[in-house]
Amino acid sequence: MNNYCLIILLIVVIPATLAGIRLYIRHCVERQIARYQDDLTRRHCEEVDNLYRQTRGWRHDLKNHLQTMQAYLEMGQAEQLGNYLRELTEDYNSVDIQVRTGNAMVDAILNSKLSVVKARDIRVDATADLPPDIPVSDVDLSVMIGNLLDNAMEACLKVPQEERFLRFYMAKVRDNLYIYVMNAADGAYRRGQGKYLTTKGTDSHGYGLHRIDKVVKKYKGYLNRQDEGNVFATEVLLPL
Repeated sequence: MNNYCLIILLIVVIPATLAGIRLYIRHCVERQIARYQDDLTRRHCEEVDNLYRQTRGWRHDLKNHLQTMQAYLEMGQAEQLGNYLRELTEDYNSVDIQVRTGNAMVDAILNSKLSVVKARDIRVDATADLPPDIPVSDVDLSVMIGNLLDNAMEACLKVPQEERFLRFYMAKVRDNLYIYVMNAADGAYRRGQGKYLTTKGTDSHGYGLHRIDKVVKKYKGYLNRQDEGNVFATEVLLPL
């Protein structure tokens, strides 16, 4: 009788316990993902706001710059004028809007990310052209671009300054939106089940990679990641 009761107890209790454990784990994962998404959104907003403030500040000072250059010109101080122009050009390049796709949200996230990349002493080569009325939401596209550039920048920061570079290309190729990111890397890659895994610490679980994969899957696109020693590249094709 005791054994029979024990068997019944196990049949009833164990499945319920396992279901509870699975529910708890899923809840924890969802909470971590939500926390990651909130942090990502906050960071993107801060970067966009920083770029906006820099650009607005430069425009506000434009009148003063023009008056200073006019004064150098009137006093015949050509050398001082040349030096001032060089300094002004360097300052302008630090906040210049590097790419314009015609999509306000994509331009904001793309240029804010690239300004952060340049500030980290990473050589940047970026070209972007976005066709109008694409069947990809601005949010999904911004999330993917933001994560691609975040991952590329983090990889670049692991190598010496003189070796850092990042190339970004986005354009319509036939009936697809093609995105290509190439960056310097330290050659330390982790793979599992045929996929690249995050090399971050235990507090980060590759949510950036997961978000990119999720967007590509949502639009039935194509994703290819590959490495050649100290260079890492990601290709994305989204059907239009």
